[in-house]
Amino acid sequence: MKRKDRIYQFIIEKTTLNETNQSTDTKTFTTEQVAKELDLIRSNVSKELNQLVRENKLTKLSGRPVRYCRYVGDQEPKKEVITSPLSAGKRRIHSGLEHTEKPQGPTGTNDVFEHMIGNSSSMRNQIEQAKAAILYPPRGLNTLVIGPTGSGKTYFANAMFQFAQNQNLIKKTDQLTTFNCADYSHNPELLMSHLFGYVKGAFTGADEDKDGLIQEADNGMLFLDEVHRLPPEGQEMIFYFMDHGTYSKLGETSKTHHANVRLVCATTEDPESSLLKTFVRRIPITIQLPAFNKRSPKERIELLKALLGIEAKRTHKQITLTEDVVQSLLGSVTYGNVGQLKSNIQLVCARGFLNSISNEDEIMITVDDLPPNIKDGLVHLAANRHDSGEISKLLEPYMTIRPDSDTHVLTNRNDSYELPYNLYEIIGDKATLLRQQGLDQEHINHFITTDINLHLKTFSTDEDDKRSESKLAEIVNQDIIDFTKETQVKIEKVLNYKFRDNFLYAMSLHISSFIKRIQSGKPMRTMSQDLVAMVKEYPAEMKVSQQIKSQLEDRYNVPIPESESYYLAILLVSLKVAPTTGKVGIVVAAHGSSTATSMVQVVSQLLSDNTIQSFDMPLDMDPKVAYKDIVECVKRADEGNGVLLLVDMGSLSTFASKITKETHIPVQTIDMVTTSMVLEAARKTSFIETDLSAIYSELREFRGYSRVNASSTRKPKLADTTSKADSSVQPKAIVAICSTGEGTAKKIQSLLDQLLVEKLIDDIKIIPISLVNMNTHIKSLQKEYRIIATTGVTHPDIQVPFMSLKNLLEGGGEQFIDKVLERNSISVFDSHQDVKLTKEVCAQYLDEFYTFINPHKITNVLWQYVNQLQTDTHKKFSEPFKINLIMHIAGAIERSLTNGEISATDKELKQIKDSKWYSAVRSVNDKYLRQIRIELSPEEVYYIVKLLETWQAKDETANTKQLNS
Repeated sequence: MKRKDRIYQFIIEKTTLNETNQSTDTKTFTTEQVAKELDLIRSNVSKELNQLVRENKLTKLSGRPVRYCRYVGDQEPKKEVITSPLSAGKRRIHSGLEHTEKPQGPTGTNDVFEHMIGNSSSMRNQIEQAKAAILYPPRGLNTLVIGPTGSGKTYFANAMFQFAQNQNLIKKTDQLTTFNCADYSHNPELLMSHLFGYVKGAFTGADEDKDGLIQEADNGMLFLDEVHRLPPEGQEMIFYFMDHGTYSKLGETSKTHHANVRLVCATTEDPESSLLKTFVRRIPITIQLPAFNKRSPKERIELLKALLGIEAKRTHKQITLTEDVVQSLLGSVTYGNVGQLKSNIQLVCARGFLNSISNEDEIMITVDDLPPNIKDGLVHLAANRHDSGEISKLLEPYMTIRPDSDTHVLTNRNDSYELPYNLYEIIGDKATLLRQQGLDQEHINHFITTDINLHLKTFSTDEDDKRSESKLAEIVNQDIIDFTKETQVKIEKVLNYKFRDNFLYAMSLHISSFIKRIQSGKPMRTMSQDLVAMVKEYPAEMKVSQQIKSQLEDRYNVPIPESESYYLAILLVSLKVAPTTGKVGIVVAAHGSSTATSMVQVVSQLLSDNTIQSFDMPLDMDPKVAYKDIVECVKRADEGNGVLLLVDMGSLSTFASKITKETHIPVQTIDMVTTSMVLEAARKTSFIETDLSAIYSELREFRGYSRVNASSTRKPKLADTTSKADSSVQPKAIVAICSTGEGTAKKIQSLLDQLLVEKLIDDIKIIPISLVNMNTHIKSLQKEYRIIATTGVTHPDIQVPFMSLKNLLEGGGEQFIDKVLERNSISVFDSHQDVKLTKEVCAQYLDEFYTFINPHKITNVLWQYVNQLQTDTHKKFSEPFKINLIMHIAGAIERSLTNGEISATDKELKQIKDSKWYSAVRSVNDKYLRQIRIELSPEEVYYIVKLLETWQAKDETANTKQLNS
């Protein structure tokens, strides 16, 4: 007897209904009781009970715990079949795919496209094209579906097939015939034999005649996936078949076979460049599917719900996610589209299922349950403010998907993102077995999490390689990357062994680093006796490294010292074998919400090094708290050979000796960390066996990666470059100006720092200053930095590009950075066609910049404040200055609310009272800020007056120049 039948028979025998058709606790059973009585695994019993409920054989009763009894039919009072609700007080959004009524009539059964997400928006034209292709007489039109990896081409082909069946154009008993041309692209003969069949004796092993897939698809539909992998002769045979409906098997000379086949092809490539023109011309319908991130926020959420609905049905549990989890999943789709989303959802739900295995009815998933790569999706999504804002409007704090949700998702045959088994059964069975062996839940989770990662399918590494290489090209000259690729092929033949996957990144970074070292005139590394002795054991690698050195000298016209041959030889050896244990650990710590994390994320993607620890220190965090967390990071990073602590500034740079004393782990600190420095540190620790002190010494001399041009013909002289090194390596800076140097300027710094990180720019520092004594500050900075641009509330008298705060807030930051990097000749980025400043625009700016004030409540107060100030002083403020003033006052209010402090000397506070603006500012403060119970300190009033005085001086100078001209 089957397990389900045993369970059903047990319930029927043991449960009865009383005279009022009401079940009692003594006549109903919980899952635990059934499992114990029948000696079955609990998770399997739960699955079978829920299946019997869906088949209307049993009834599921509400309450805790859930109980089951024989079915209460329509003639009897129905019991409420429920899934576990969230605890009181939680708000949720139920799946928009749930319907209380099933669609009725012919539309619900014949038009499968009606339920396709995006049918009235992003997929509308594609669906109309598909229907036209299917319905066109007499046997439809051949179709080519184009779309990026994971965009749903296979799913769309299945929908076309089902639509044709529903229209009675294909028999209900037929199946969609599918063939992936990539499976046999290395063997064209085998590929053709699968498609067209073969006759006996056509090739070795052809012992009998065999039909191909075209014959199998006769009077049906053939789906050719990755059709660009079809060889030219195969494309010719296919288009002959399209024209005539006849074909020959492999080994035949005449075309004697006939078939009536609807052909649907799919490709990720541009058909004009990847397919024969004669082939493309014979396909009249071309359907382009959108990438996931090109779909509207609403569609993306609906797709997420649909895929979650599949997992809810598999687990027989409702799935509840927090809003952060939903956003993380949506943001985690970086290259694999719907397919990647599906894979990520499977991973998250599998982990959630494991963590909620004792809960019979619900899987609760929070952001703490997410693996790091999916958790990073929250950051990716936040980078696109528009999308992030639109998605947030559509979400509630919780999303709940029930197993009885009607998702209308087609069975997708040959889905490469679909597991061929029920992973949840495997998890449940294994958890039970491990529990029986005495393991606690923590160890069970550890074992099974490893299994989950092994079971779940991953994406093609080709896509990752392309993305990583494009990132590498942003840091290292493309010519060096090309040279490394060419070199790898040659030396693998010479040495007769293969290198690890990271060869391209390690070698490119190594070459770029020492060329930059030569260019900057820094002394070359000396060779230790240990290094010489080690290389003697690898004569073949040493010979190859000397050849690489000669090629580099010829290619880049730079003299390379002999010592680099030894380092190259060791690098080749380390790339051949797996990295040894006991390498130097790395911890990156920086101020800001995601500065350190962003740098580590880039390095992890380029070098596949997931051992680097990161710590983001909010500006308001107590250093004592930060210290404790960094100690934990150091402990995790340590592998017995010490830890390198890379920090940006401040208290973080003072922790090394204290950590060493407390933990006995050797720690060395380098400040002013950049993405390039983290890359170099990771490269050195991963690929060259050396100790902490050696890496520390070399990184202190690190000057970034070279952007050397291969076409350069002048050989640098080491003596000359040494003398010029000081001026050439003067660090670059952008100065952000606000009244205090604390409020708005720090916000600008955070905004521009994020843009620099995203663009992998690591040699520009953003420096916030006050407009008080601004010129003195700038002259002081020019002694240490090369100021390349300025931005903020006022334009200083310095000949570098400037962008006003208003334009920066309107999204001009990225343009500003790009123009600065291009050394654009335009010195001011202010637009003369100012967008009209309205209360709505003002509220938007305040919302983006400030945390503790409500822009919708305070905007009107600030608007009246500025207008009253103009009236009282008979002045007319420009639009950019209005927003400068409003943003500054908002910052002053936020500092008052959070007890933030700014300083001014007693002398300055006394002198400011003589200003013409002082009484006007005090008057509007009393009239408007007291309405909202805010009283600004004398220091805040001082900086507001100084801002107004600076504007007036600039305005009068500009008017004078205009009159003189």
